[in-house]
This record gives sequence, C-alpha cells and structure tokens, in this order.
Amino acid sequence: MARDKIITAIDVGSSKVTTVIASNLKEDKLSVIGVSTIPSKGLRKGQIVDIEESVAAISQSVEAAERMAGLSVGSAYVSIGGAHITSQNSKGVVAVANPEGEITSEDVHRVVEAARAVSLPSSREILHVLPRDFVVDGQAGIKDPLGMTGVRLEVDTQIVTGSTTAIRNLAKCVGEVGVDIESLVFSGLAASTAVLSDTEKELGVILVDIGAGTTDVAIWVDGALSYSAVLPVGARNVTNDIAVGLRVSLESAEKIKLLLSEKPRPMEAVKAADEVDLSGLGLTEDVKKISRKTLTEGIIKPRLLEIFTFVGMEIQKSGFGGMTPSGVVVTGGGAETVGILEACRTRLVMPCRVGSPFAVGTNEEIRLTGLTDELNSPMFSSAVGLILYNTLGLEETKLDSGPKISLPKVSLPKLPAFGKMTQITKLLKSFLP
Repeated sequence: MARDKIITAIDVGSSKVTTVIASNLKEDKLSVIGVSTIPSKGLRKGQIVDIEESVAAISQSVEAAERMAGLSVGSAYVSIGGAHITSQNSKGVVAVANPEGEITSEDVHRVVEAARAVSLPSSREILHVLPRDFVVDGQAGIKDPLGMTGVRLEVDTQIVTGSTTAIRNLAKCVGEVGVDIESLVFSGLAASTAVLSDTEKELGVILVDIGAGTTDVAIWVDGALSYSAVLPVGARNVTNDIAVGLRVSLESAEKIKLLLSEKPRPMEAVKAADEVDLSGLGLTEDVKKISRKTLTEGIIKPRLLEIFTFVGMEIQKSGFGGMTPSGVVVTGGGAETVGILEACRTRLVMPCRVGSPFAVGTNEEIRLTGLTDELNSPMFSSAVGLILYNTLGLEETKLDSGPKISLPKVSLPKLPAFGKMTQITKLLKSFLP
C-alpha cells in the first residue's frame, strides 16, 4: 500500500485520544482501515498538563490503530483545542501583478499573506488564515477571484490563533511518539468539515462541538468560517454535577449519564418516565433507583442551559446572530446528553439538530467506506473531519484549484531526538518476525 495514499488523523481531546487511518483509494473515496480510541491522560480542558502521560496515551492510541491497519504511521493531521484558541478578522490588499492579464493563484497567495501580517504578541501563533470573501476593484462578495481581470485585490479573512506554549507542548507530545505533524487543525473547524453540509454553510449555521472539557463554537456565514471561540465548559461539568448531586464517584456519575442518554426501547418508554433502575450498572455506592425527573430537570438541564447561555453570549459577541437561518448543529460527545436539543432550543431559540459525521447530505462528494461503523457517532466528528481535511482541498497548496480555504501550516519547533529514535525503533521492529 503506497505511503502517499495513507491519511492519518489524531484527535487529542480531554477525555479520549482517537486515531483514524484511512486509505485514499480514489480522489473521491476513502476507506477507513484503522480506528483506535484510548482514554486520554495528561490533558485538562484541551491542553497538555502532563507531557509523559499525554505521550503515553497518544502512543497507545496510534499503536493500536497501526496494528488494526497493518502499517506504520509516519505523519498525521492533529486536532488542537482549548480555551486559548481565539479568532480575529483581518483584511489584506495588494496590487495585481499583471493588471492587463488575469488574477493568478500567486496574486491570491500574496493577498492572503498580506492579511496574515497582523500584530500578535510573542505568546500567540497563527493556526489558520481563512478567506471569507474577496474584493476586486471595489466589487465585493467574490468567492473565487482566479481568472478575473482587475488592478486591486482585497481579501477579508478570519485568523485563528492559539497559545504558542500549548501548540509547542502538543507538537512535542506527538513528535515523541515518532509521528510528524502534517498540520494542526482547530477542532471546531475539523468537526465542521465532517457534520455541516455545503448548503448549511452557505445559508449560515452555528456549530457547537461539546467535548468533555471544552465547547467549540464555529459560526459559518456565506460559506466561510466567520467566527470561532472555545468555552472552558463541557460534558464533564454535567458528570461533576451528577456526582455532587447524588453523592457518587465520577465513574458512577458517568455511567448514570450514559444510561440516561440511551434511547429507551418501546416497552420501556412508559417506565422511563417514572424512575431509573441503576442496579445493573454495578455501582460501588448503594444507589439502586433514582427519579428521572430529578436527574434531568434538577441536575442536568441547568448545566446544559448554562452552556448554551455562554454559546448565546458568543453569538451576540460575533455579530452574526441574525445571519444563521440554518440554526445550530450540536456535535461532539456531549451532544448525546439527554435533553441537549431541548436546552439548545430553549436558550438560543433557533432550529437545532445533532450532527453526525455520516448524516445524509453531509460531504456527499467524499465517500467514506471501511470501518465507518466505528466512527458513526457525534463524538468522532473531529476525527472524521481531520481525515476529510486534506481530501476536501483545504490546504494552501490547493489554492490554484478554486476558492478553497487557505490553511498555512503551523511552523512547529524542532522535535527532540527522542521522536526520531522512536521512528528508527519502529522501523527495526518491522523487520522482526
């Protein structure tokens, strides 16, 4: 199997590390050949807090996916999140190199680079420069200026930045596993790639990716990412509330939350309205039955309303609140929490749905086959989005093929020699019987 036809994604989250390996069979077809999900360690609210534990979790996830796929991973697309992620708008203006001719990809590249030249403190680093629209000689609203005739070219971009410390720590952890980073991708952008349709992006839509420790907010207007933010709250806060409210451990609270999230069978629908039987969960605490209303209305719902209150504040801050008729798409592991859509509609007063990577109408031009059943859940939206990231032409090198998003690769620090030694060790192991 050719090395250049292998695409690897590593989604590093607060609760899990997911590695997905796919084979690029054709231009429009991918086959998932390796999937592994390992509980993450050494991360808190999307950021590295313990290098050794993080390296161990990432290494375990990558090696398990490699065993399933039957090959060794050399490079990967890696997600990055955390409350340190911020965004800002920037404009760039250049003179067209050949005013008598046509606007070329080089002109587009220069104007994007001009927009990239913003003043940032030394503690921040640019992750993405995302063109929203172009202006040619005063004509606004242009999505693809290539081939047009003009003298002056302008671009309005959305710049996503992150903490230099967080970026370097993540790069070091992945490097010590022996994997080169193709590109660092904001997890909210990756999830958008997997669960949003082109129609939703064009009309205007708000993606809310609820993870364990953080919640990503990505607002799309006119087909372009126009605002992004990360909130330091997530589904783990719901688990903590259950643990405190019922006086049980966090492990028991997680089991109870997952039990509530399961859809009741038809014969159980009536009983489900009264009480929840906890005897089958094997809890260490002496809790056998609990009122469903007490859990959902008294403990879970207030926290969900709080999360969507923060989301509403970000929407108001962005100024795009009235430009998203497609409503809200909720994804991530927290999207499976009981009552999530009701809380979303109550607080945001918008149409809401749960986004899944394989929903009908989402990225139909890219067909995913293989081990897709393993990824058919909102919690794997970012991982699937990382796989689709390169195939959908989202990199700077694809600018000459159309109005694609320009995502310059992050300038990563030199990785320690330990990472190279790990690669050599893997190579030697591959020759052993």
